[in-house]
Amino acid sequence: MRPRDMGTLFDDAATAGARTVVRLDRPFDIAPHSGTRWTVPELAALVRATAARLADAGVRAGDRVAILKDNHWDCDLLACAAVRLGAVPAQLSARLDTAGLRTLLERLRPAALVTTSALLARCRDTVTGPLAPVCVTLDAAAPGAVHFAALDASRPRPPVRRHADEPLTVHHTSGTTGVPKLVVHSTRTLVHKLARFEAVRLPGIGIGPHDVLAHAGAYGHGRTLCWTAVVLSLAPAGIVILTGDDPDRADPLLRAHPPTVVEALPAAYVRLRPLTARLDNPFRHVRLYISTYDAVHPPTLRAYLAASRRPRPLWMQGWGQTETGPLTFRFHTRRSALAPDAETTTRRLGRPVPGRTRLRVVDPHTLRPVPRGRPGLLLVRTPALALGYLGEPARWDAQRAGDWWSTGDLGVHHRDGSVSLLDRAVDRLPGLSCLRTEDMLEQRLPQALECVVLGAPQGAPLPVVVTADGRLDPDAWKQAVQGLPPLRDPAVLTWDEVPRTGTGKVRRAVLAHRLTGAPATT
Repeated sequence: MRPRDMGTLFDDAATAGARTVVRLDRPFDIAPHSGTRWTVPELAALVRATAARLADAGVRAGDRVAILKDNHWDCDLLACAAVRLGAVPAQLSARLDTAGLRTLLERLRPAALVTTSALLARCRDTVTGPLAPVCVTLDAAAPGAVHFAALDASRPRPPVRRHADEPLTVHHTSGTTGVPKLVVHSTRTLVHKLARFEAVRLPGIGIGPHDVLAHAGAYGHGRTLCWTAVVLSLAPAGIVILTGDDPDRADPLLRAHPPTVVEALPAAYVRLRPLTARLDNPFRHVRLYISTYDAVHPPTLRAYLAASRRPRPLWMQGWGQTETGPLTFRFHTRRSALAPDAETTTRRLGRPVPGRTRLRVVDPHTLRPVPRGRPGLLLVRTPALALGYLGEPARWDAQRAGDWWSTGDLGVHHRDGSVSLLDRAVDRLPGLSCLRTEDMLEQRLPQALECVVLGAPQGAPLPVVVTADGRLDPDAWKQAVQGLPPLRDPAVLTWDEVPRTGTGKVRRAVLAHRLTGAPATT
């Protein structure tokens, strides 16, 4: 089955005979009493019922519907239900900070807000004026809101079709350096150009009918809506949905249904890594790991590849953006992860997607092309480029260079066609690659869950080392920094002390301000 319409996606999969069984680590927030095991026909019925409830709340074709809730796959089911009515869903992370949430809601001006009672109270504390003409709470009744369970689900609405180039959905960027941008995608860009490309059973890496997929993602992010279209089309035997990254909570579900394919946020891979060292670990059958959003540091990659008992497991690393979808791919094996230059392998992003993506490197100031092998600003061309930024057309235009799109990343286009990532342009520091330094520190500090290098207002950069208990042996640090550029004494934090985006990325500017009193230098 080829994905064609997000509003009828689950119906189409059920009609095609998909036998996929979905298992959740907790019930859906839109169906809290319906258990954790779902078939595709049951999911299709749930999407239809959800669309009927949204219609009963007053949602109509052309409306924007803001979806702001705790992390779960039903973020995408709600989005599909809104699309079915001809509305445009805007999925917002519950981890947005107060200022970012207020700004995005003001830009969206949604006709309806679907949320929880706690998040609704938070929104009302931060947003001046009405949030939306209609507010729907999923968990409990709240003043001035309609309880989701009280809406009529008995009157199914026929799907509303839209042109392939009309707005389909809105997703926000990660927002590591400030207020996220609202990215508008169409059916053509998200479904036809992205999901259909992935929904192909390629030899060795394609998803087959006997696979069990485990997914630990940010379900309000554009990647997971595309992923939903792909997996419903490919119809694997099973899907395991993880809404959090607590290893003790994830372990029983993964052990009961061992995956053969895993896709997770880089932060989730880090948090779940202790499971790889357990006897009879739940990743023993995995043949393919998939990572997107951000690079995974080599020690983490190595631990997962070693945990598989398959003879030749693969790690597929994708690089892309909310605005563009995947731009490059590369594969890692046990052998490449153990190579002498392994600490730089994850920054080698592979080659542009053949026939879909073109890439060039230019001088950041003049935008003139630079020779192969020299660093510069990465520009790309892709038919999957989004329609624009909602409410910020000038900001969108500023990232265009003719037919090319500025990624904001600094890198090198090598003579063999591959691409290496050096840094985000906003994180660049004179004479030092933050990403490479972070890789090397993690390589040399086995106890580190994550390392971050921040620019400081004065003097050397400030390294931040994240450990399980917030402690770091001083002698281990002295050995780790040998041969590296000068760094300050590290700030040592626990995972929960680090401010993060909805996709688990470190909010560098916020962290820098917290630790140094000033934003990270750029």
